[in-house]
Amino acid sequence: MEDIIEMKALFVIVNAGFEDEVVDIIRKCGSQGATIINARGTAGSYAKKTLLSIQYEPEKEIVISLVSSEIAENIMQVLPQKLGVASPANGICFCMPVNKMTLINKQSLNEST
Repeated sequence: MEDIIEMKALFVIVNAGFEDEVVDIIRKCGSQGATIINARGTAGSYAKKTLLSIQYEPEKEIVISLVSSEIAENIMQVLPQKLGVASPANGICFCMPVNKMTLINKQSLNEST
């Protein structure tokens, strides 16, 4: 019988440049790794800014990690203290349940051929 572990997809959105700090924190909390995606923000007054008469859209980074529910709870308690909306990272964090997942690695791909 397999042990069933309740997994969560953890999403952390921060201003560009803070993604390494997010990864450090989530690893210390027990995450095994993360995927980082470049993005741009469009919320409220952050939608467009002007610098030297040039308009730009602030860059964001989305850090995604699959973790157990327990690790997700730990991360969601720690992150706002260090990288929350009151910090320069302007971070938000949310998680979603993962109903099903499969692991794909080089070995399993070689076995199927």
